[in-house]
Amino acid sequence: MPSLTLKDIPKRLHQQLRQRAQRNRRSLSQEALSCLEQAVTADPVDPDALLAEARALRAGVKAISSREIESWIDRGRP
Repeated sequence: MPSLTLKDIPKRLHQQLRQRAQRNRRSLSQEALSCLEQAVTADPVDPDALLAEARALRAGVKAISSREIESWIDRGRP
């Protein structure tokens, strides 16, 4: 099986990876491999499709006036 050696890893990144490995009950190497697999095998994001979906969701949200918000706050107070 091929191997990979990483050099000059920033101390903070190394600490974060070590903490993540502990949380996931894995060795540091296993955790690094898991992170690499997730990064490489993730589905590519289509920015235009994502933006279109966000705009469609936003279009379905009713605008709320400050008067409505104030009335809801007042209803909750004695």
